[in-house]
Amino acid sequence: MREARVEVDGEVSGCIGPGLLVLVCAEPADTAVQASKLVDKLLRLRIFGDDAGRMNRSLQDTGGGLLLVSQFTLAADTSAGNRPSFTGAAPAALGRALYDETLRLARERHAPVQAGVFGADMRVHLVNDGPVTIPLTVR
Repeated sequence: MREARVEVDGEVSGCIGPGLLVLVCAEPADTAVQASKLVDKLLRLRIFGDDAGRMNRSLQDTGGGLLLVSQFTLAADTSAGNRPSFTGAAPAALGRALYDETLRLARERHAPVQAGVFGADMRVHLVNDGPVTIPLTVR
C-alpha cells in the first residue's frame, strides 16, 4: 500500500505512507491471544517487494507504517436474504477491548502505528499498490 488515512468528523485520526492498512474485526470467541498473534503476523508477513520485485519483505523489514481501523462489518453474513447479519461480530464492549489491545501491542512492537476511532463514522482513504489485499485469520 502506498498511503492511507482515516478521517473522523473531517479531522485526520491516522495517516501513513507506505505500509499496511488493516481493517480489524473481532469475533465473539476472540481473546487477547488472537490480538497478539495478529500483531505478530502483521509485522512478519512477507508481502513487500524485495530488490527482485518478489514479495519477500515484511513490515518490520521495510519500517513501513501500520494503520489499524476497526471494521465490524467484516463479520457480515450474507448467506440468507439481502440484508447482512452482523451476529458474527463481537459485542461492542469486547470488540473495543480487543481493538484497543491490538493497537497497544502494535505500538509496543512497531513504529509508526496510527489508528481510526472505534465505533466512529470514518472515512478511509487508500492508495493501494498492486493492488494487494490479503485476509488474515488467526486462531
